[in-house]
Amino acid sequence: MKIFAVGMNYIQHNKELDGALYKPERPVIFTKADSALLKSHKPFFIPDWSEQVDYETELVVRICRLGKSIPERFAHRYYDAVTVGIDFTARDWQRDARQKGLPWDICKGFDGSAVIGDWVEKEKLRDVQALHFHLDINGQTVQEGCSSDMLYKIDELVSYISQFFTLKTGDLLYTGTPVGVGPVKIDDHLEGWLEERKVLDFHAR
Repeated sequence: MKIFAVGMNYIQHNKELDGALYKPERPVIFTKADSALLKSHKPFFIPDWSEQVDYETELVVRICRLGKSIPERFAHRYYDAVTVGIDFTARDWQRDARQKGLPWDICKGFDGSAVIGDWVEKEKLRDVQALHFHLDINGQTVQEGCSSDMLYKIDELVSYISQFFTLKTGDLLYTGTPVGVGPVKIDDHLEGWLEERKVLDFHAR
């Protein structure tokens, strides 16, 4: 099982991150280790080696068949379910890595950094490129987005990634975070919503 993730896929988040509105020349793809996956509403343990761990709420799609070099027009056949996940980021480590041109493996792929919610079958949802989602912390909405605002759409991402990696059943794709990321603290209660469905519910420890 592989975990793919997309950076800088919402224009307002790019301004939040870098102070400018822009679209990357191509999708920014990175991977997370399989030990990063955190499911079944288990608690997220904030690592003691980072001074700032940020939540990044994202739509996640589940790959459902083997595929390589998938044409974009067929990409919708290769995923069958959607949920809300969180790409936890050790922001202090990421800043250092970006300044020095270093990889993001530690700041993005550490244990427990890929939280996943309950799956909703794609057929039960309307257009996957018109889905609203949001994150509540301690009962207050802190981040919200809509998949229509993605710079690179889901089918584009599936097609692009499959040029370089063979997609397999069970692989996951975190599709990028909208504006509104922020730090998580011990004892925070996080709840993620896909439209009117609560699919994510866990605590930070």
